[in-house]
Amino acid sequence: MQILFYSPDNKPEPWLAGLAQALPEASLQVWQDGMTATDVQPADYIVAWKPPAAMLAGHPGLKAIFNLGAGVDAILQLGDALPPNVPLVRLDDAGMAVQMAEYATYAILRHFRRFDDFELQAQQQQWGFLKPNDKADFSVGILGLGVLGSRIAAAVQHFGFPLRGWSRSRKDLPGVACFAGDGELDEFLSGTRILVCVLPLTAETTHILNRSTLEKLPKGAYLINIARGAHVAESDLLALIKSGHLAGATLDVFRNEPLPRQHPFWQEPRISVTPHISALTLRENSINQIAGKIRALQRGEPIAGIVDQSKGY
Repeated sequence: MQILFYSPDNKPEPWLAGLAQALPEASLQVWQDGMTATDVQPADYIVAWKPPAAMLAGHPGLKAIFNLGAGVDAILQLGDALPPNVPLVRLDDAGMAVQMAEYATYAILRHFRRFDDFELQAQQQQWGFLKPNDKADFSVGILGLGVLGSRIAAAVQHFGFPLRGWSRSRKDLPGVACFAGDGELDEFLSGTRILVCVLPLTAETTHILNRSTLEKLPKGAYLINIARGAHVAESDLLALIKSGHLAGATLDVFRNEPLPRQHPFWQEPRISVTPHISALTLRENSINQIAGKIRALQRGEPIAGIVDQSKGY
């Protein structure tokens, strides 16, 4: 069994050691930038994050490509370079869902309990009472009800917020008012006070958070984006915060990363910026999941996490 590995954001050695322990029968190779197909043995499986198109060529017996993350927008951009009829498999969770639930819960409570306002007071050495918010008026809406969105909903439920969720296809989650499809998006937005975006990035969801949609949120609403930066029309978001229609935003992802020093988000006190850390891929969990799926494929068994490339997730 030949496995070809590539990840420009990670040192390969710990991944190779983990894969070798989980799959001792496998022969492991690392793709280096500048290589061609003749530089490596044809692979049975590719394990990669943001692979170059050249890496995917020259593997006639390729059985699956494993994406080292839940989001597959970067690899789908390769288009025709993706080998036809070869399953593209994303990580189902690998520890990311609970991290996103932690992040979203923190951001929701920080805004609801007015800790962001208290921080601004403290910076000005002010000691003052701020009227608490009414939880009944603070419905939390989750945009995207897959593995990540469902886990966030379960975490937030413990605090008693009214919960709403929107997805492309109909979902049914206990304690969540579920909306589906374009025809129900406006209704979902109009009743959402804190909006959490965990949508996959596709052609349909690029710039889904623009002036038109964000204005559907009630005045004083708040945005938390932990999906992809390209979901947000940045100038529209900034304008709606400055106008007072939106109370602010917590943003972990951006169209350009690292966020440029001159970007206006840095200067807007009602926008909290974090450097794409809401959920990190946990190596041990990921290796165990990938190894388990490879063994299942070797046995001819079905696996979860195969991407519908026509939908983009």
